[in-house]
Amino acid sequence: MMSVTPTLPRPPAGPASGRATRRPLRRDRLVLAGLLLLFALGVVGIARATDWHDIARLFARLSLGQVAALLALSALNYALRGLRWHILVQSLGLHPRLLANVLHFVGGFAMSVTPGRVGELVRLRWLARDSGVGLDRAAPVVVGDRASDLAALALLLAGALGLATLSISGAVPLTLLALAAALAVTHPRLTAAAVALGHRLTGRRAPRLFARLRRMSRSLDRFARPAVLVPALLCGLIGWSAEAWAFHLLLGWFGAPTGFATALAIFVFATLAGGLTGAPGGLGGAEAAMIALLALDGTPLGIAIAATALIRATTLWFAVGLGIIAFPFAERAGATRTG
Repeated sequence: MMSVTPTLPRPPAGPASGRATRRPLRRDRLVLAGLLLLFALGVVGIARATDWHDIARLFARLSLGQVAALLALSALNYALRGLRWHILVQSLGLHPRLLANVLHFVGGFAMSVTPGRVGELVRLRWLARDSGVGLDRAAPVVVGDRASDLAALALLLAGALGLATLSISGAVPLTLLALAAALAVTHPRLTAAAVALGHRLTGRRAPRLFARLRRMSRSLDRFARPAVLVPALLCGLIGWSAEAWAFHLLLGWFGAPTGFATALAIFVFATLAGGLTGAPGGLGGAEAAMIALLALDGTPLGIAIAATALIRATTLWFAVGLGIIAFPFAERAGATRTG
């Protein structure tokens, strides 16, 4: 492996740059703390209409085996999406091994609830470092990964809407928007045209930056090849379906059996809606949508709150926990190869 170690740009050393670095970090932490506080206040406000003792009894009803099943289904999702990351990496001619790619992917979850998509930047740093290339060469992997997720979620939502017993207002436009976004960002000509337009609108400033963006856009056509597109899409479809199945099981265990198509529609819609808010990890938006849709479907409010809290704990927060475990291994592995 080459000894080149590309890193993210660093500000000049000195007291002023140290203060400038601490300010965004402090602001990001405040934003995250504010989001968590608003979410907690919202849940408390909703839960005032029900009985916390009922919610506690619902949690106590679950066995360790049932909790393990929920975590196993989430782990399947992350394993398949890690495999997709590996497929996308290989399609660009970057060759870290499967284990390294999965470590990169899972380790990025440690930053998944931080503002600014820091987890994506960390994954790119590891990939670029371990491949001996620049960040611009590795960046299309993130674009392809996000687009694959959008396409898989949109297809799942479209299929679920036809079978679900619940009518979700706004689901069809959201499905079309997700599909359109997935197609647009992975279509080389469209992205190249967007880059060219952006270059013109900025008065043709930063020519090096836009040259890199044009090179990145040309590499996106590799993701449209059937040998890459089909397995990448299947990984997303199966992975997200596994988490939706966990949601379906959980509702049944809590005494509010919900058909899989309806549970799938609610879970996917809430995931996409949370993403549209721009909040890290969809915090607040995904939970609010999930509770509202469950209540609309006739699920008792206490069960809706408990199911939402637990499914987010066994998906989003479980991913953060896995990321914290994987992070030092991903960091150390690359440092060992390039040291």
